[in-house]
Amino acid sequence: MIYSKRLFLLLLSVLMMAANYTYAQPAVSADKIAAVVGRNRIILQSELDAELANARQENPNYSDTMKCVILQQIILNKIMAEQAERDSVLVGEEEVEAALDNRVRYFVSMYGSKEKLEQISGKTVYQLKDEYREIIREGMISDKMKGNILQNVKITPAEVQAFYKQIPADSLPFFPATVEMGEIVVDPAVSPELEQYARQKLEDIRKQIVQDGKSFEVMAGIYSEDPGSRDNGGDLGVVSRTDVVSEFAAAAFKLQNGEVSQIVKTKFGYHIIQMVRRQGDQAHLRHILIKPERTSSDYKKALNKLDSVRAMLITGKITFQEAVGKYATDEMSSRTGGMVTDPQTGSSILEVDKLDPGLALMVDTLKPGAFSQPQVYDRGAGDKSCRIVYMKSITTPHKANLKDDYNRIQEAAMQQKKGLKMEQWLREKTPSYYIKIAPEYKSCGSLQMWKDNDSKQ
Repeated sequence: MIYSKRLFLLLLSVLMMAANYTYAQPAVSADKIAAVVGRNRIILQSELDAELANARQENPNYSDTMKCVILQQIILNKIMAEQAERDSVLVGEEEVEAALDNRVRYFVSMYGSKEKLEQISGKTVYQLKDEYREIIREGMISDKMKGNILQNVKITPAEVQAFYKQIPADSLPFFPATVEMGEIVVDPAVSPELEQYARQKLEDIRKQIVQDGKSFEVMAGIYSEDPGSRDNGGDLGVVSRTDVVSEFAAAAFKLQNGEVSQIVKTKFGYHIIQMVRRQGDQAHLRHILIKPERTSSDYKKALNKLDSVRAMLITGKITFQEAVGKYATDEMSSRTGGMVTDPQTGSSILEVDKLDPGLALMVDTLKPGAFSQPQVYDRGAGDKSCRIVYMKSITTPHKANLKDDYNRIQEAAMQQKKGLKMEQWLREKTPSYYIKIAPEYKSCGSLQMWKDNDSKQ
């Protein structure tokens, strides 16, 4: 979404500059106004400078002309916010706070701790949230307005074909190698004795919190075995039901504010959960995780089970989808039919150079239709499990074509159609807006639509 991208760029650039120039003075251009939309939506030169600085972290070749593109995007956001105000399009305070909490949590994770984030930025988390609250609110409203404008835009197969045919043959993009890979994950069962030991340990921790009044955050910092949240007092930020496994969600969303759950078992281990604040269909949560230890014997049993499953797959006694449904213990694999997907797009077509290292190593050894030997693998945060990997398809580097790249071409065609719809909307609506652009930007080609709007009030 637009607002999250802008906030990410702005925060990241501020933090990067703070890390390198902790005591630097504000830039001379900080108080200059680059543009104004409506009566009071001001775009500062310092905002453009910050976003350009961050863009150059990704691509050092960006020139100052990139400011024109950035300014165009920010003006568009301001126009969306103005129109939303006219149309009474709003976002709730809880939605804004949830977005802020998630963004701050991302940066805490990125820098290692809340204290490190505050040290680098020179501001407390509360000050950072206050500083960016209105930016994120405006961005969310802008996105909501844009969604309203584009919600009815659809694309047909005929339009996708027409879009593809109008691209000159020598301009077709060159796509890297891609794969479709699946996996059947079987989590090793833990011995009853070690299960009971882990559960009892967490029972004792819960008793100290609920009965003895000890701080949940302090106890999480001491005992939790979740490295992603332990150093932040077990804080998971704001999550929705679909962000966490079903057993966790079922227990968490029953809690009242401040309440601590009974012990909850998931594939990750045993948890106790604290409801910090309920926010409609979302919740700000903390948790403490204790993982039962698995022995080498536990892993051997899981690998033997997978070896039997692999034999059935190779002989055709069972299909991959049937095996996933019957034997996989990983909830996410079950949701995707066992296919590995891009977490951002949901697509099962993955670029080889973006695969995690464990899967990337198999690209040269597995042919389409083949299954790997059972293996123990690390799925992150020190959590090990067992799997067999299925190579569904491999596509070599090639020029774009409808057969291999229909989904990509469809998405490009959809974005073009949405862009044309937005241009049409802007041509119809922006004449009614006051838009003042600083003289040094009036020559920007991308801003010509608005260069004469400063006479409107």
